[in-house]
Amino acid sequence: MKKIFLTLGLVLGLSPLFAQDDDIDFNSDNSWLKAGITAGVPVGDAGDVSSFSLGADLRGQYLFNPNVGVGIATGYTNYFGEDENDDFGVIPLAGFIRYYFTPNGLFFGTDVGYGFLTGVDDNDGGVYVNPQIGYHNRDWNFYAYYQNTFAENDIDVQAVGLGVTYNIRFK
Repeated sequence: MKKIFLTLGLVLGLSPLFAQDDDIDFNSDNSWLKAGITAGVPVGDAGDVSSFSLGADLRGQYLFNPNVGVGIATGYTNYFGEDENDDFGVIPLAGFIRYYFTPNGLFFGTDVGYGFLTGVDDNDGGVYVNPQIGYHNRDWNFYAYYQNTFAENDIDVQAVGLGVTYNIRFK
């Protein structure tokens, strides 16, 4: 429960950084939905019981300016169990920030929030982080990531992998 309050405090604590006095004009040039897939290799504690992860990535993004985007992220990552271990998963609920160096090219960013665990006994989840570095253009994002859920009972659910998302423009 402490981790939930810590995560909420962090997300809400950062929100004044993005507050604006003017009305926000959402349009196809500054806001969109990102939908895609991820594939990774579990490491650490997760690597002991799983050999592969596959996920869905869903994000809503708003660009403050051509270089800085913020939004919310969710999805689902399934960790496929090995050696008689069952599959389990992570459902993130996170805020994110991205920095785009140019309109087409390199970006980096991170998600911070809470990762809810599924298929794991006696563990609800914990603080979730997902730093990324990649390439983007107007329609696509290709990236490498490191995903970690600092779960209860000193269990870290970690993976490194690749992802791709498609930008669906708001009209």
